[in-house]
Amino acid sequence: MRVFVTGASGFVGTAVVKELLGAGHQVLGLARSDASAASLMEAGADVQRGDLDDLDSLRQGAESADGVIHAAFKHDFFRATSPEDFAAGYMAAAEADRRAIETLGAALAGSNRPLVVTSGTAGVAPGRLATEDDAAEPVGRGATESVVLAMASRGVRSSLVRLSPSVHGEGDRHGFIPNLINIARAKGASGYIDDGANRWSAVHRLDAAVLFRLAVEKAPAASRLHGVGEEGVALRDIATAIGKQLNLPVVSVPSATAAEHFGPFARFAVMDIPASSKRTRDSIGWNPMDQGLLQDLEQGIYFESVTR
Repeated sequence: MRVFVTGASGFVGTAVVKELLGAGHQVLGLARSDASAASLMEAGADVQRGDLDDLDSLRQGAESADGVIHAAFKHDFFRATSPEDFAAGYMAAAEADRRAIETLGAALAGSNRPLVVTSGTAGVAPGRLATEDDAAEPVGRGATESVVLAMASRGVRSSLVRLSPSVHGEGDRHGFIPNLINIARAKGASGYIDDGANRWSAVHRLDAAVLFRLAVEKAPAASRLHGVGEEGVALRDIATAIGKQLNLPVVSVPSATAAEHFGPFARFAVMDIPASSKRTRDSIGWNPMDQGLLQDLEQGIYFESVTR
């Protein structure tokens, strides 16, 4: 199968490209820079120049492929310094994502070729174990999920891969864990909110890559898949592991002052967002095998790669 991959040079995308090539597939990767193009060619993939705003390039890539994995998303909003800028940046990124997905879907319409789109489990069912049966709130990326699932009626084998809020592993520089590490360094303490019992689901990037391959190979049309290796890791345990590695105190931050400690990231640090992947494992035979989030932290790889 020849698979067009957006986000092919990103943290998850590079693992997806390697997984596809290792399974005997051909890969056409979207690249917006010379460095990304060179990296893809070195890995053994072909290159489609463009970005998420270049809809003609997206259309051409999809039309030339047997299937599409859409792993790209604009994450610039994580650099926002206020909650208002963070929210506005996220909504702008979600709108760009919707336009890209609609373009990819239109190129595949009537062909029954697969379109695998990345989403997330965060916010699907806060406070309880989210499952593949749960529909996302119709806001941001959640609103785009219904667009993806509806493509099945247009002759596209569309599916969603909802990734855990923490996709972890070597090379992670911009995700949830690096944000917590940078905040701990800046504040001189590794914090959690109140009792820190709120949970995040997690998945190793290499396990996530296997899930994307299985999805493009055989996920049923209009299916939701969960990239969840661990159903819930307590934020207190994450903060403790970070504090140990940085030799910093681990502190409880009252929810009333969480924004002072965590900044815009406080909206995530307070969330209780466990999730299950049982149906995903049963339906397509996904079996995550790599190490867990706390083990990754204990090995120290995050503290070599995170920006100081």
